[in-house]
Amino acid sequence: MKGFTASILLVPLLLTGCVVPYGGADAVTTATASVDGYARLDEAGIAQIRASKSARLDMTSGQLTKESVGLENGTSQAPDVKINDGTMILDIEGPHGSISATTDRLRLNGMNNRSEFSEDTYFLTAGSLEDFTALIRGGVDRYGIPRDSAEDWIESTSSQPEDKSDFALAPGTSTGLQVQYDLRYDGEKDVQVIIVHVSPA
Repeated sequence: MKGFTASILLVPLLLTGCVVPYGGADAVTTATASVDGYARLDEAGIAQIRASKSARLDMTSGQLTKESVGLENGTSQAPDVKINDGTMILDIEGPHGSISATTDRLRLNGMNNRSEFSEDTYFLTAGSLEDFTALIRGGVDRYGIPRDSAEDWIESTSSQPEDKSDFALAPGTSTGLQVQYDLRYDGEKDVQVIIVHVSPA
């Protein structure tokens, strides 16, 4: 049997400085990861993501297949990876670029008899409107989210920062995937949330 040496996976962190801090995340690999370094989402793989606080997914084909994360078609329940003691570094590789973030939760949607997931969902948080705005503009720059609608929302909310707003921006497609920011803002709360939906373009 041929052996191999598992390499340390370093995932770039592109969305920084705006999440509620939980501490560092050191990326490691174990036998639950495939030889190419992508995460698995079986029971052992999810345990490893929680331990290493890092996950890398392969959507270079334009979709995330169940086989690529160690699952069989027809799995009845979608994996839900929740980090209870910090955050993970998440990297999703698309056809034309990567989607990278720090998040405490990754959810896979669309489990049925199909061979692929319909959507990946993760959550971004910010402790102020200023940081929330920085997250939105980061999505515009990195993923091609339409700038005009994003700036319209920022201008409107900045004029009444105490208000509440649930608003989904049109998706960006510059990575070859659809990246949609679902904004959940409440000026009376200390933490603001963006639900990020990643799906085939």
